[in-house]
Amino acid sequence: MALTLGQRVLKRTFDIVVATIGLIATGWLILIAYVAATIDTRMNGFFTQVRVGHKGRLFKVIKLRTMWNIAGITTVVTADGDPRITRIGRLLRKTKIDELPQLINVLLGHMSFVGPRPDVPGFADLLEGEDRIVLNVRPGITGPATLAYRKEEELLAAQPDPERYNSEVIFPTKTAINRKYVQEYSFTDDLGYLWQTVFARN
Repeated sequence: MALTLGQRVLKRTFDIVVATIGLIATGWLILIAYVAATIDTRMNGFFTQVRVGHKGRLFKVIKLRTMWNIAGITTVVTADGDPRITRIGRLLRKTKIDELPQLINVLLGHMSFVGPRPDVPGFADLLEGEDRIVLNVRPGITGPATLAYRKEEELLAAQPDPERYNSEVIFPTKTAINRKYVQEYSFTDDLGYLWQTVFARN
């Protein structure tokens, strides 16, 4: 089942309040990281990419740029050691600072703090049957599937064909986790996922 009206209101209110506080508290850090990313990549320090959101609607996710373009590499799957990741970009990704601009997406209503990670077109928009319940909630910055695959880039780097492994193994597994998240939704669980994201070491 989808979230109740009360659950949706509570979740959205939490997102607005915490995203506002987060942007006020980390605005200076985002600005510094933006300048560093701009100098490092010689491109706009903010990176936007079309993702599939709530009800299948498309939106542009905002992140700090951590990669530069390399001719011949077009995959959207990023493995550990990807040559497109810059030196400063690697630091931003490791510390998750590159994710901070997504607070803007949360404030605008494109995303939530907790939910399925937003995928590029060609994945989530092709979900069928009961799997489409995943699109009944806003995509999140973190969530149970994100936590389950904390070391996704390292896992992909160990595969002979990362893109195929992502399509045949990781994406279906994440979909099952996300489907359960929506079906058994609990605001208390959301708080738990946020705690694990911020404080868990592994």
